[in-house]
Amino acid sequence: MKLLLDFLRWLLGDRGGTSRTGSQQPTGTQSRRLKRRPVKLTKRRRLSGNALLMQRPKPIKSLAPPYQFSAYASDHRQFLDLSQDGDDSLLASYHLPVFHTPQHLAQWLGVRVGELAWLVHRSTSDRRPADEQRSHYVYRWVEKRLASVESGMPNTRPVSTQWRLIEAPKQTLKCAQRKILTEILEKIPTHQAAHGFVRGRSIVSNARPHVGQAVVIKLDLQNFYANVTYSRVVAIFRSMGYCREAAIWLARLTTSAAPWSLAVPNGDEATKSLYVRRHLPQGAPTSPALANLSAFGLDVRLSGLLKKFGGNYTRYADDLTLSGDDDFRYALRCVIPLTEQIVRSERFRLNHRKRKVVRQGHRQLVTGVVVNTKPNIRRDEFDRLKAILHNCVKLGPALQNRDGHGDFAAHLRGRIAFVGQLNPARAEKCQRLFEQIRW
Repeated sequence: MKLLLDFLRWLLGDRGGTSRTGSQQPTGTQSRRLKRRPVKLTKRRRLSGNALLMQRPKPIKSLAPPYQFSAYASDHRQFLDLSQDGDDSLLASYHLPVFHTPQHLAQWLGVRVGELAWLVHRSTSDRRPADEQRSHYVYRWVEKRLASVESGMPNTRPVSTQWRLIEAPKQTLKCAQRKILTEILEKIPTHQAAHGFVRGRSIVSNARPHVGQAVVIKLDLQNFYANVTYSRVVAIFRSMGYCREAAIWLARLTTSAAPWSLAVPNGDEATKSLYVRRHLPQGAPTSPALANLSAFGLDVRLSGLLKKFGGNYTRYADDLTLSGDDDFRYALRCVIPLTEQIVRSERFRLNHRKRKVVRQGHRQLVTGVVVNTKPNIRRDEFDRLKAILHNCVKLGPALQNRDGHGDFAAHLRGRIAFVGQLNPARAEKCQRLFEQIRW
């Protein structure tokens, strides 16, 4: 009878042979089993988990496709409905157009849904063009002034890049991107520290906060557009209130993945690894606005850091500028490492070869504007413009148009207007010379 009871205990899980009510200590097998028992969630953890599920509901699965070009589930037996988790009230607060499916997006863009799928290479397995002829971008390589060390594909070593890829969208895709820019992206406010490609701001407004400071620090972000990946662009559209389906299609329209057959100068295949992953194309009309929105967290954190140390922070595209008074100068040992840490945590990289710390005794230049005592134009640039105007008066404008500008008069008027933003007295001298030119 005792053997039968021991056998039943063994079947029920008490394989150590000891009674649960006895005072005997658990054996090694039992102690390991006790350690493997899952920890019960507290009420607070359960509530936070439920709140997270409410924010991001699970996609609805169905045997029939809920809409055209709907995605498959992981088992490839059902379809996913990703059009139900948007926030229409948030879209209405920004006055943004509302669409949930590819059909709605195609109707808003004024194209057929099949043409929309063709624009994002929906028929290919990796969502990229097979070659350059089938791509919706025109590719052009531009040599950098200074080589930079970039991170390529995930789990690969950093590579030294000497070339930058310019990706200009073709006409059909450009029209769709311009509509996305004017009716969606331009309605989303950017951070006050961002001055590049923002209406009402310029390189002059970017330089004004740094006038008359004891020290100016200039930093540069490496491959600003290429480092904004497809997943970040999807997250940007999701934060506006769009459902996952709409955010995915919008992100595919505004990002690019270079074809594997793209030729690289000097046969540098390591450089191409930066552009074969889906990224923001440098040359698309939507890329500057999306890049500014992707750097919103960076601007918030660096503005707070500089405010804590009594300094100033602005960003013009990939150029970061920090400045401060004499007290701020002694805090540089803390500010610069903290800035680098914030940039890394925001998934950007700094080009350390372009880092400059300029004190008051030297010419402090911020995005081409001298800021030592007041916003002013560079002396060599003003002298060059004045010499061109003088030679136009003396020898004629045809011989001075060495860069082949189509409207050389409009080009000179634009340069004079830029001087007038910084130094009206010098602009008046240039204007008098311009009026003496015989066109």
